[in-house]
Amino acid sequence: MDTSALHEAFRAHRLTREELRALPAERLLARNAAGNTLVHLAAKYGRLAELTPAALAPEFLLVKNDAGYTPLHHAAQAGHLTTVPPALLTRAHLLARSHSGYTVLHLAAASGCLWQLPAGLPDEELILTLTDLGNNLLHEAAENGTLDRIPPALSNAPLLALANLSGETVFHVAALNGNLAQIAPALLTATALLAPTNAGDTVLHAAAISGHLGDIPAALLTHDHLVRRSKSGFTVIHAAAETGQLDKIPPGQLTADLLTTRNDDGDTPLHAAAAAGHFGQIPPHLLTPEMLALRNYTGVTPYAAAAHAGHAEQVPPAFRPKPPGPFQQVMIKLGLSKPPF
Repeated sequence: MDTSALHEAFRAHRLTREELRALPAERLLARNAAGNTLVHLAAKYGRLAELTPAALAPEFLLVKNDAGYTPLHHAAQAGHLTTVPPALLTRAHLLARSHSGYTVLHLAAASGCLWQLPAGLPDEELILTLTDLGNNLLHEAAENGTLDRIPPALSNAPLLALANLSGETVFHVAALNGNLAQIAPALLTATALLAPTNAGDTVLHAAAISGHLGDIPAALLTHDHLVRRSKSGFTVIHAAAETGQLDKIPPGQLTADLLTTRNDDGDTPLHAAAAAGHFGQIPPHLLTPEMLALRNYTGVTPYAAAAHAGHAEQVPPAFRPKPPGPFQQVMIKLGLSKPPF
């Protein structure tokens, strides 16, 4: 049986425990096209116990595949660290890196199985281990929705506020992935949520962009916070309008002034909501004909943005501009007048 067939037979459970244990070391360590050995597969599928005890040794469990992942990485990623002999779960082995800089610990944090490590691990020093992108274990947990499986003592405010190479804190990553609810409410402070990334995005930007503005404490959705600008001029209120989350903003904070805030292109949140098909979220009592006539820096009005995107019906009839009359049509053709929308 060639290597590919052997691996496929293992995946399909066609190898009995006896046949598996009878395989010599060179067969266990034979590599498939991705450089994975049978030990990699056994670790991934939680079947290390089916191997002979002699195969649960460093020379088998620390072999790297073509991406630099060991069977320990696979066991951590799949949540099967309990199948690894505890003696092999040493700091040195847990810190082994793949070619992309991921340690066994990062994958364990992402899968939520850090609790499977021996007592005393992980500690704060290990929590701060970084990938090549500067992510620590909390960043990985925040991205994968496993922050609630991190010991509370290791997910405190100072650790959550640490930034990766893009300037993203754990709060940013959690907001982008809809996992802010896994962070203790007392830690969702203005200081934490207004911290900017290298691009100037706050955690409020991240929550608005990803559709999770509802996870932000309502008390922090103030006018000043909602008009915070990233370095590209994008505000939180623009992101909320574009992603259909204006209904997450407390009624007392959603004002005409807020809705006419301009970004660097001259677009208002009205333009953003109109183009994205969310104009229906804007309370009619906040609208005026003048607001619907506001043009961005290329001359487009909110109504035109809605019409061009096929959402003109969302604009209340009272605010839809009348078609130009014959004289105005001539003036528009001559370039002496602008269209009414």
